[in-house]
Amino acid sequence: MRNAFEYFIVLADMRTGSNLLETHLNALDGVTCHGEAFNPHFIGYPKETRVLGFTIEDRDNDPAALIQAMRTAPGGLHGFRFFQSHDPRALALALDDPRCAKIILTRNPLDSYISLKIARQTQQWKLTNVKQRRDAQVSFDAWEFADYVAQQQEYQLTLQNHLQRSGQSAFHVGYDDLSDLEVLNGLAAWLGVNSRLEKLDPDLKPQNPAPALSKVTNPEEVERALADLDRFNLHRIPNFEPRRGPSVRRYVAAEKPPLMYLPLDGGPEDVVTGWMAAVADCQPEALLTQRNQKQVRRWMKAHPGHRKFTVLRHPLARAHSVFCSRILSTGPGSYRNIRNTLRNRFKLPIPGQLRDQNYSLDQHHAAFSAFLAFLKLNLAGQTPIRVDGLWGTQAQALEGIAEFAFPDLILREDEITVALPELARGFGHDNPPIPDLSAPDVPYTLEQVYDADLESLAAEAYQRDYVQFGFSEWRSVRGAR
Repeated sequence: MRNAFEYFIVLADMRTGSNLLETHLNALDGVTCHGEAFNPHFIGYPKETRVLGFTIEDRDNDPAALIQAMRTAPGGLHGFRFFQSHDPRALALALDDPRCAKIILTRNPLDSYISLKIARQTQQWKLTNVKQRRDAQVSFDAWEFADYVAQQQEYQLTLQNHLQRSGQSAFHVGYDDLSDLEVLNGLAAWLGVNSRLEKLDPDLKPQNPAPALSKVTNPEEVERALADLDRFNLHRIPNFEPRRGPSVRRYVAAEKPPLMYLPLDGGPEDVVTGWMAAVADCQPEALLTQRNQKQVRRWMKAHPGHRKFTVLRHPLARAHSVFCSRILSTGPGSYRNIRNTLRNRFKLPIPGQLRDQNYSLDQHHAAFSAFLAFLKLNLAGQTPIRVDGLWGTQAQALEGIAEFAFPDLILREDEITVALPELARGFGHDNPPIPDLSAPDVPYTLEQVYDADLESLAAEAYQRDYVQFGFSEWRSVRGAR
């Protein structure tokens, strides 16, 4: 049988059992693991100077060449162990290569965290003779452990996501699997090698086999920390929105002062653009916009000291604005097809044709409430209607902007009457204009219809924005608008 893989990578981390797994792999005929081949501080092993003829300098100058050497080396299947702190160029090459077998080794994070602290204290990283084992108890740090767990989870999610997007799979091995002969032989079969292990290597020993709580000086702190740990990520806010690009052509820039506005859909775009024209003493059409990425980068290079900013709008005000202008209205720019679908299939209580005498304030409250309920479903990917940028979360929009450029300032709409003039003063403008207020929504303003029920519906639909940006209730900020 032709081997499906040309080389392998063991994706592990310190104190997960990677030395033991390497020992088992090297016990297979036709398999060679070259240790930490891409450790930035040594090559392969601490006392080695070369791997497949490559020195550290050779490897650092061209990591792809070392990987190619493993791919073509005689004697069967070659590979290496890789930790998060190793050369990221090697990881990128291996992850993108379907001919590279990915072996993912994990361990209970509490055990690996305590084992790491003990190894750092005792300076014993591998044990072959139990008589030489160095015992130690360490102090458990709850904050340090929380950071450690978050880092491990983020790394594993990154690996998983990359493999999913590229249509690849990995062989997952747990720390406890390293003593299971059948699992290890299953790994051999998956790698496509013919040899099998008849027994486990007896030389390498677990260094700290005692229960986790017995290895720390403050076990009660461990129990408190684990009680607070969100092990199943219960408080994660799911995100089913489509990814959004940076929409660079909508960026608006002024020459003097050198400001660039990165607008978010559904925000006070006209107000901010008008203020930029006033502070630059020009007509709005004279501002720089509709530029591609190359042109925007050229502008940024030509204006050192420039400031980029964006403006958030309260989620409830933003939803009300788009409801009035795009859903309730039937005029230019309205979403007629979506409007009809919302009326007919989602029973949005709005009239076919909007007239003063057939649409009361109470009806508006009921219709807007229904729209907010629809938004909750829509943003969760539970409707056939697109997640439009005008009502998608601002958190998702900002992620798209950050793919191209990070804003220096993220302002809230209720802050701009103070923050934007202050920004202009920083460039020497003595008497900068004050931005106008956004035009009131029609036929009814949010202030006319607002109550706690609407706020609650908005908070449910836009939980991600409320949490990410710390929005309070709209009524607490409306006086600043």
